[in-house]
Amino acid sequence: MHIEELKSKLSEISQMSNEYWMRVLSERKKIELEFHDGHRNWSEVDSLDQDTYERFYGNKKYYSATSLSKSYVDKWIGREARGRVFLDYCCGDGSIAIGAAKAGAALAIGLDLSVISIENARENAEKEDVSQNTCFVQADAENTMLPDDSIERIMCSGVLHHLDLSHAFPEMQRILVPGGKVLAIEALDYNPAIKLYRHFTPEMRTEWEKAHILSLKDIVFAKKFFSVGEIRFWHILSILEPHMRVLAPILHKIDTILTKIPLIRLMSWMFTFELIKQDK
Repeated sequence: MHIEELKSKLSEISQMSNEYWMRVLSERKKIELEFHDGHRNWSEVDSLDQDTYERFYGNKKYYSATSLSKSYVDKWIGREARGRVFLDYCCGDGSIAIGAAKAGAALAIGLDLSVISIENARENAEKEDVSQNTCFVQADAENTMLPDDSIERIMCSGVLHHLDLSHAFPEMQRILVPGGKVLAIEALDYNPAIKLYRHFTPEMRTEWEKAHILSLKDIVFAKKFFSVGEIRFWHILSILEPHMRVLAPILHKIDTILTKIPLIRLMSWMFTFELIKQDK
């Protein structure tokens, strides 16, 4: 599909208001929309007292431990985005689409149910001077309304556990070109300590999200729609980095070994996997 035709379709989608989405979405999706609108309203977040911030956003400190997986994802984007139509699937504030645009994507698209996220993403794209080859639209990831065979690469960063995979996987397959690729990075649902932490921090997640952390069973399900490429595991000991910063290099080095050992690697906090749409 010609990029100008795709932009025209994106323009149509962008005309649909937040009120429209609140009318047509299922109750589950409305809850997700409202939850993420609240979590992306940075002016309100910045005004929270320390105890309230910790209760709702305390998990953010652990993302400082993800340098290894972040480097892997950034390299994938840098390698795969150039000259292609790239979709940041459930884009949040748009950092991945902006990274793809900087890497030379012909068009970097971000879609998200949260209208506040889309507003933030557009503002961030302006600040980063990539608004010419980015487009952000409020849309339903399980029914994007994008044309068939229109997207060449998709990045899913911590989003699939918010979705019903029986809809999300076939939708991604539909919009990808033959030979198109998805890279997903997700939390992994095996480590008992991490599962206990999630149990004791309920305010940080919706009920759907808590119940749908991914496991290898979801990779088996993905094979109904895609070929599965490389699967990698990330962050076993390095998750302790926020509490043991002086030991961070050692923790990361040990993780590069532990995450390659069968069974032990299932204790990882996160995993990445590549999905490929087969040629027709």
